[in-house]
Amino acid sequence: MAKGYWVARVDVDDPERYKAYIAANDEPFKKYGARFLVRAGRFENPEGSSRTRNVVIEFPSYQAALDCWHSPEYQKAMELRLPPVSAIDLVIIEGYDGPQP
Repeated sequence: MAKGYWVARVDVDDPERYKAYIAANDEPFKKYGARFLVRAGRFENPEGSSRTRNVVIEFPSYQAALDCWHSPEYQKAMELRLPPVSAIDLVIIEGYDGPQP
């Protein structure tokens, strides 16, 4: 079964209030088996647009990634990061298990 991923690009406009979102998302992320692969590290943006913070979260399955986002726990946490606290582009995507080059 292919894993699922959240790929997010974020601009944080109120870092102090954003900390409450980070604390609140801990519960749903643990519940759905989330694992951070990228969490706001250094980056270059050689093409296209960008935001100031990038995140990639791995889930055990695509369904778990969807279920986490739709969960009441995450929806409650998400309210803490809505504008004016932050702006986000989020894609929930199924991983690839096929042949590699």
